[in-house]
Amino acid sequence: MAEGEHVAAAEPHHPERQHVDDERLLRRALRNLLENARRYGGGGEIEVTTARAEGGAARLAVCDRGPGVPEALRERIFEPFYRLPGHAEQAGGVGLGLSLVRQIAERHHGSVTCRPREGGGSCFVLEVPAA
Repeated sequence: MAEGEHVAAAEPHHPERQHVDDERLLRRALRNLLENARRYGGGGEIEVTTARAEGGAARLAVCDRGPGVPEALRERIFEPFYRLPGHAEQAGGVGLGLSLVRQIAERHHGSVTCRPREGGGSCFVLEVPAA
């Protein structure tokens, strides 16, 4: 070993802790999606559905009846600190919730998308590979 070179200590692998962390993160993602739907969804009913997606992935959709997200901004809303025009004045939040949801989805080798809801509003669809 060369002078100044360090060897990182190996951390023990705890599969049960990884599973708990995954569950905690997925609950956080769902909580963020529900909070956004409550905050920006027009005050109407929020619909949550679960299903199996292609390849056996688990799919969770949180849909609201708010004003929706313009198509050109459906990717941008997942950027840290980005907020839709007019939403910066609303109480609460700093634009990190959806960014965190995307990070959690990607950590689980999944994805999150924003889609228009038929009849008005938005659906945020989280897909992660089934365990």
